[in-house]
Amino acid sequence: MTLQVREISELSPEERAAFFDRDAGIQDVRADVEKIVDRVRTEGDVAVREFCREFDGVEVGNLDVTDAAERASDEIDDDVREAIETAAANVREFHERQVPDDWRDSFGVGGAANDDGGSGLRELGRRFRPLERVGVYAPGGTAAYPSSVLMGVVPAKVAGVEHVALATPPAEELNPVTLAAAHVAGADAVYSVGGAQAIGALAYGTETVNAVQKVVGPGNKWVTAAKAAVRGDVDIDFLAGPSEVLVLADATADPELIAADLVAQAEHDPNSSVVAVTDDDDLASDVAAAVETQASNREREGVISDALENDASGVLHARSMSEAVLFAEEYAAEHLSIQSDDDEALLDRITNAGSVFLGPYTPVAAGDYASGTNHVLPTSGGAKRYGGLSVDTFLRSTTVQRLDRDGLGALSETITTLAAAEGLEAHAESVRARFDSASATSSNSAGETESDDSDDDA
Repeated sequence: MTLQVREISELSPEERAAFFDRDAGIQDVRADVEKIVDRVRTEGDVAVREFCREFDGVEVGNLDVTDAAERASDEIDDDVREAIETAAANVREFHERQVPDDWRDSFGVGGAANDDGGSGLRELGRRFRPLERVGVYAPGGTAAYPSSVLMGVVPAKVAGVEHVALATPPAEELNPVTLAAAHVAGADAVYSVGGAQAIGALAYGTETVNAVQKVVGPGNKWVTAAKAAVRGDVDIDFLAGPSEVLVLADATADPELIAADLVAQAEHDPNSSVVAVTDDDDLASDVAAAVETQASNREREGVISDALENDASGVLHARSMSEAVLFAEEYAAEHLSIQSDDDEALLDRITNAGSVFLGPYTPVAAGDYASGTNHVLPTSGGAKRYGGLSVDTFLRSTTVQRLDRDGLGALSETITTLAAAEGLEAHAESVRARFDSASATSSNSAGETESDDSDDDA
């Protein structure tokens, strides 16, 4: 159960591809998932219950378990409830800082080249409004994830989403901590359905499940493939693959702590990717040895072992920290831990990462559960293109503008010239008409006044 130590400079093209070409693994199940989603769309609850029997081995009675979530919050141990409430409060506090303000401002009518030129009004602004209905998926299966409930539901409620529905896989006895987390987080509805069928139900609605505008949350490749299948009919956050961590470390780092972070991430999934990169030979060897020792003492030893043997897992030795940073940038990790005597300097050189954890006392588990940042993050190099779940995920922006006659007049030549260049005559005329109409109205008013005066004189 060891992690092989390899030189970055000596990696073969195939080995580099294993690290950099990670994917969500959805191609093998895409066709089956599309059939599942289509049946849920057309058959509703009947199909959902059938798939619960087939895939989860559970005969589901009530799909809606919202009342059970409220009861679970009262029934779980006090220390567990307190932990959920503390984590929820921290997540809420962090995400409240993300809520944007509407704004409206006046700009010079002369345009960017002449902001102070001309008179008149050019008022522009932006306002933000939440989606009305959102679906959050929280995984189940081999482990329960109440933390994922908090990470999905809390930001949506902070954003102002009116109806937040949670779907989580069914079981003979639903995990009470997951249910309690849903209640504490403020979920408006909780459904006992998982997998691709849950995504289909949230996207299209059934007799029991209300359709939503957006589906978010992590899941296995069946869930991810289903999100790909419904995208376009509803919005999604992103397509996430197996969890991953990259630790960027120098000689000052503690190999035991690095190993602890790698083993912790490996216990998520057999396909998880765990990587440590360092410029220190001794540290690389010590990390590999520490991982072997620590992994053998864990409850999910089998899952951890499979993850450590993944081709995208390993301990890598770099010729310098610059080479290590370049590797980290190309890898674009979901979780990036920087354990160095000058972690801020290394952070300044990092652009591509889902979430960054600085220093020896900031384990990835802190962000997974309770520090307040969101743990729903881009994987498979997605951090090169987008960020993790946030309040922004649940908002729409609308631009607002107002011009007066002088403001439009100052822009009229620019607009009509560009409209003519594009061959869109009516666009240009929509501008000219406002001035022609104003002139005609002015002339008509003057004529009517003169006529009235003539009548009075007569």
